[in-house]
Amino acid sequence: MYAEERQQAIASQVLADGRASVNELADAYDVTTETVRRDLDVLDKAGVIRRVHGGAVPARTLHLVEQGVVQRDSTQTQQKAAIAAAAVALLPATGGTVLIDAGTTTARIAELIPTDRDLVIITNSIPAAAKLTSNPTISLQLLGGRVRSLTQAVVGEQALRTLDSLRVDVAFLGTNGITVRHGFSTPDSDEAAIKRAMAKCANHVVVTADSSKFGREDLVSFAPLSAVRTVVTDNEIRDHERRQLIDAGVDVICAEAGS
Repeated sequence: MYAEERQQAIASQVLADGRASVNELADAYDVTTETVRRDLDVLDKAGVIRRVHGGAVPARTLHLVEQGVVQRDSTQTQQKAAIAAAAVALLPATGGTVLIDAGTTTARIAELIPTDRDLVIITNSIPAAAKLTSNPTISLQLLGGRVRSLTQAVVGEQALRTLDSLRVDVAFLGTNGITVRHGFSTPDSDEAAIKRAMAKCANHVVVTADSSKFGREDLVSFAPLSAVRTVVTDNEIRDHERRQLIDAGVDVICAEAGS
């Protein structure tokens, strides 16, 4: 195998798996670790992967700067609208209890909650709560605690204590990143704690995430892939990413943007 062929194969493996170690790559391609390090340096300089201690991750991972809700709300708008429309079909059919996490896609779900059924909806999202106040059939509860101005999410011990006492039918969670190794992740530890608590108290955990979130890792993991029953995403998800979710026991719903 020529160096260029090996480097292409290494890049494909890192992008597919979310991470690869130098030792694993050396064994896989029957070369020395020094050769692998040179290959990774070439790929890093080309912007294909990012070198980290002991190996490499995709170039689009390791996000440390968190965008505000206004910035995020203006990206992937068609995809988020399609995802929200598909997610609404997972609501309890004849009433029930629902958790809605903070996030720009989950806020769109709040806009689409039907007015023909009685639901108790609990949320830590200020924008979602504002959208739900005019729905006459909703019993709305806003979690108490500190509000993060960047994401307009309620976080902290008071909200965690409330969640610890709850059991709900379905929880709709947002995420910043999804990989096999790191699971579902977000940059802020306080928001990760809320998401973790929401997942723990729900009978059916649904993560809504556009396809740009796949292959990305943020600082704090709040759930492994196996802790989530359903992921609702858009139809731009890559085949190997969809397969990784299915192999972990996750149902995948792909919404068609613009439909």
